[in-house]
Amino acid sequence: MKTLYLDTFAGMAGDMFLGLLVDLGVPLADLEAQLRCLPLTGYHLTATREQRQGIAATKVRVHCQPQHQHRTWRDIDAMLAAGELPGPVADLARRIFRRLGTAEAAVHGIDLDAVHFHEVGALDAIIDIVGAAIGLQALAPQQVLCAPLPMTRGTVRCAHGILPLPAPATLQLLCGLPTVGDPAAVELVTPTGAAIAAEIARFAPLPAMTMEAVGYGAGERHMDDRPNLLRGILGTTADPWEGETDRITQLDSHLDDANPEWLGALMEDLFQAGALDVTFAPLQMKKNRPGVRLTVLAPPALAAPLARLVLCASSATGVRCQDTLRLKLRRKTATVATPLGPARVKLFFDGGTLLRIAPEFEDCRRLAKTSGRPLTGIYQLVEQAAWADATVTEL
Repeated sequence: MKTLYLDTFAGMAGDMFLGLLVDLGVPLADLEAQLRCLPLTGYHLTATREQRQGIAATKVRVHCQPQHQHRTWRDIDAMLAAGELPGPVADLARRIFRRLGTAEAAVHGIDLDAVHFHEVGALDAIIDIVGAAIGLQALAPQQVLCAPLPMTRGTVRCAHGILPLPAPATLQLLCGLPTVGDPAAVELVTPTGAAIAAEIARFAPLPAMTMEAVGYGAGERHMDDRPNLLRGILGTTADPWEGETDRITQLDSHLDDANPEWLGALMEDLFQAGALDVTFAPLQMKKNRPGVRLTVLAPPALAAPLARLVLCASSATGVRCQDTLRLKLRRKTATVATPLGPARVKLFFDGGTLLRIAPEFEDCRRLAKTSGRPLTGIYQLVEQAAWADATVTEL
């Protein structure tokens, strides 16, 4: 499996990650060409070879004209959605910005739609994040692994004033992920760097691998105690799993005095708040009481607010949280044509092999109502149409 390992001994920032990608072979011209798909002007990129304590690295700089526009999360998300970037690039960039927006909203106690980006939403940060998505698509690792990120002490000046290190948004982004204390009194991990790492990487030690290339992305600062570099190791790991992996947080609570009506409402609220899945299972609890086991699968960044929702909206007095690795079949969605009309399907792949097709329930129910046919027959019709369409069944 093609693997990119991020060695974060000096932290991680957006410009360091861009420099690393270019150092590993992503042409700067390719980054610039795709960035021109965005309605942004007043900037240009340069890539130079520089040294940090004797180690040669690539430094990518975003040269911007003065900007006076503060963009909201919704502005940035709409711009990325409406642009002409390739689908996977736009999707990854939007997910990274959503992480940033969610973290900022939690720090400031406001709704996501009300978040205004300052440093993070400035032109250079948009270029860093979209450039990171472009470069990853070009480099095409099958997995990205990351060392624990270093957390420092001190202060940093930003648009909101003087804030403690690690920056509050950085801490929020890294909730549930491995970190390590660091004696440096400067900012080593920026919110942009934390958001990129949290979205693209699984945190793990350096695996057994055949190393093929080593790259270095340079930061702006010159440090006395270490080279200010992000090191990336590109190679092949002997991993038999050909599917996708990510990290999720599992929340569990046992309830023996819950009103069933409350639980139904709680499930709806949890899904609306971003839960990946919510289940109830019967339990036999103390004093022979029948109970319910509540299990919530959550993105790590949403684990804390979802756990708080469980505590506030149910009879739970505690929630157990466990960060875990999830192995997933590769999937894609498509729309197929049937004699009764179009319908969406989910397709699941093991490597390059299509394993199964799952018609979308709501589309099948719509076709069943409009045609007067049984729902079971509609499922078969949609599935047969999907298997017969070679353009749909290709990964």
